[in-house]
Amino acid sequence: MTGTHLHASHPDHDHDRGDAGQADILDLDAEVLAEHTASLTAWLPLNSAPRRIVDLGSGTGTGTFALLDRFPDAHVTAVDTSAGHLRLLREKACARGVDSRVRTVRADLDSAPWPDLGTPDLVWASASMHHMADPGRALRQVRELLAPGGLFALVELAGFPRFLPAHAPEGRPGLEERAHAAADRLHAERVPHRGADWGPMLTAAGFTVHAERTLTIDIPGERSEAIGRYAHGSLQRIRSAAAASLGPEDLTALDELLDTTSPNSLLHRKDLAVRTQRTVWAARPA
Repeated sequence: MTGTHLHASHPDHDHDRGDAGQADILDLDAEVLAEHTASLTAWLPLNSAPRRIVDLGSGTGTGTFALLDRFPDAHVTAVDTSAGHLRLLREKACARGVDSRVRTVRADLDSAPWPDLGTPDLVWASASMHHMADPGRALRQVRELLAPGGLFALVELAGFPRFLPAHAPEGRPGLEERAHAAADRLHAERVPHRGADWGPMLTAAGFTVHAERTLTIDIPGERSEAIGRYAHGSLQRIRSAAAASLGPEDLTALDELLDTTSPNSLLHRKDLAVRTQRTVWAARPA
C-alpha cells in the first residue's frame, strides 16, 4: 500500500486527520514490507541505471527511498496531492541526507496539463494509478513523459493485507474476511480499478509490457512488533468502510480487536501475519 491519492485534496480538518492516519499506515507499510519493496526495485528490467526518476503518488516516500537506495546516482521527483505527505517525505530526505536528490511536487494529476516533471528514465507508480479518474489518460501522459527507452513500473495491490488466522477471533471466526468483503463492495464503486489487470490498459495506452511479476507475501507476526500496529491501523480503516454492512456481533468483535485496552487487542495477539500480494508491470512505450 505504497501510494496515495493523486486527486485534489480538501483543506478541512477532517481531511487533515485522515491524511495523518493514512501517513501512519503508509509508514508502517514501508517498514513491514521494506524487504519486498527492495526486491521489486531490484527486479526491474532496466537497460541501465536510471538517473531521473518520477514517483507518482509517492505518499510519504516508500518508493522514493527504495529507489534512491537502489540507484545511488539517481534523483527522484516525488508527486502527490497531499501537502502533509510531501512534507513528511522532505523531512525524511533531510534526516537521511538525501534531500539534494529529492524534489517534491504537489499536483492533481486528474487535471490537465500535468506539471513539468522532466523526462524521466523511470516512472514508478505504486498503488496510485487506480485512484485516477481516467486511468487511460494518465497512462498516455506517462508514455509521453518518459525519456526514449524509459521504463514505467506500475505496482498494484490485490487488496488490503490480511492479518488474522481464519479461525479468529474466538466466537466470530472469519470476521476479517467478512469485513474485507463489505469494504471491497464499497471500494468497487469508488475505486473500480483497484486490483485490475493493467496489462491490457497499458497496451491500449501505447505501451509494450516487457515483464510482469506477482509477489506473494506472508510475513509471520513475530518478525516485527510493527505488524501489530500495521494490523490495527489497517483494520481501523476497514472498519470505517465496512461498519454499515456488518452485523452487530461482528462490529462488537471488531471493536474489541481495535480496543487498545482490551487483552484481545490486535496489539497483543501472537497469531498475526501479513498476507497480501503485489503485482508489478514493467512497460516501455511501444
